[in-house]
Amino acid sequence: MKLLLTGATGYIGKRLLPKLVEQGHHVVCCVRDKRRFHAPESVEDSIEVIELDLLKKETLSNIPDDIDGAYYLVHSMTASDDFMEMEHRSAVNFRNALNNTKVRHVIYLSGIVNDHSLSEHLASRKNVEDELARGIYHFTALRAGIIIGSGSASFEIIRDLAEKLPVMIAPKWLMTKSQPIAIRDVITFLSKSLFEKKVYDDHFDIAGPDVLSYKQILLGYAKARGLKRRIFTVPVMTPRLSSYWLYFITSTSYQLAVSLVDSMKIEVIANDHRINKILDITPISYQEALEKAFNKIDSNAVVSSWKDSMVSGRMKFKVSDFLDVPTHGCFIDKREQKVTDETETINRIWKIGGNVGWYSANWLWKIRGAIDKLFGGVGLRRGRTDENDLYAGDAVDFWRVLFADKEEKRLLLFAEMKLPGEAWLDFRIKNGTLIQTATFRPKGLFGRLYWYSILPFHGYIFSSMLNRLAR
Repeated sequence: MKLLLTGATGYIGKRLLPKLVEQGHHVVCCVRDKRRFHAPESVEDSIEVIELDLLKKETLSNIPDDIDGAYYLVHSMTASDDFMEMEHRSAVNFRNALNNTKVRHVIYLSGIVNDHSLSEHLASRKNVEDELARGIYHFTALRAGIIIGSGSASFEIIRDLAEKLPVMIAPKWLMTKSQPIAIRDVITFLSKSLFEKKVYDDHFDIAGPDVLSYKQILLGYAKARGLKRRIFTVPVMTPRLSSYWLYFITSTSYQLAVSLVDSMKIEVIANDHRINKILDITPISYQEALEKAFNKIDSNAVVSSWKDSMVSGRMKFKVSDFLDVPTHGCFIDKREQKVTDETETINRIWKIGGNVGWYSANWLWKIRGAIDKLFGGVGLRRGRTDENDLYAGDAVDFWRVLFADKEEKRLLLFAEMKLPGEAWLDFRIKNGTLIQTATFRPKGLFGRLYWYSILPFHGYIFSSMLNRLAR
């Protein structure tokens, strides 16, 4: 069968794609920017990639008219004022485009909406579900609560809180109950629902067997890791204070923290489990889901991470928009040094950031990350998804990978930290020489003052980093 997969570069899409190919399907992957899409070699012969933007109706003409099924795995976790309108418009555009194809079945991954007072984001997902259901095709909505798996936003936040805080003074919403589900089971539900007539034109809650408060979820993680943790809840934290609490302690962005706090006040418990019998699926427990996530992390086999989504940073852009590093009106710090072993130098460059650090004055980088967090930036806590590989679109601390090609011996990063301007960091090897270039395009007088204020630190950091990479 020929399938359409939206959100192919997202956390769920990256994991669903190999499963669909394994089942013998040909998959058309929809992306906003082809440069950010990197499919495993094992699936390359069974996919095609098209660029489209759901907010731009003219781009949806790229969808083939001979598709048999489609997955809608697109949703926003921003806190912008117009996100509900944008999600509504995207769903309507997608529905209208699919009405002009031969598609028989559309599946949407939504959120559990069994509470009368929905958060804005859950209400928006329900609205998207209603719009997609109006199409002239069979429609199925799978509604999930928090998803537990290596790289998921929920898991990473739980991990940050439990690992970093022996004692927590937490908001009262930690007593809210939810029903977590393993990412493995989400993928199984998504793949087995396709073309199953018993799930046509209906919605289903998908969840694991455990109903837990967020406090129990955190303590369950601590127990699995052999950590002793004490949690006290207080009623005085407003949603804004709760968002700041989550933002400063975890790797989440502030926008995502606001969205999560908004949703965490609402209970998300499955109404029924009838789809388990229909598809013959027995979801695993929360503790089993944790163990599988730990195994993936320990073996460095994290397939996808929420941190590589553009929503984890301060900007939403196509990677290609910033590939051409400007020179006019820019401050440039360019340094060169002969390398003793090109392969070894490339390998060091490809491990930069995250646990390895920046090869020079890591304490200064941490201070800069803390300052960035203080002013609403992403800070250094995002780290990186994979310890060895980098691809365009990946997050590396407070940078975004724009270009990464070992054969061309070049890595280009774009800064997502809070800056009075824009910054690039470029590494490339030519004729046995490592060329390291930092470019800053200032915005106004403050941008220029900023550059000169950090110039002394650059002199030390960049020269030392270059030496250690080249040696």
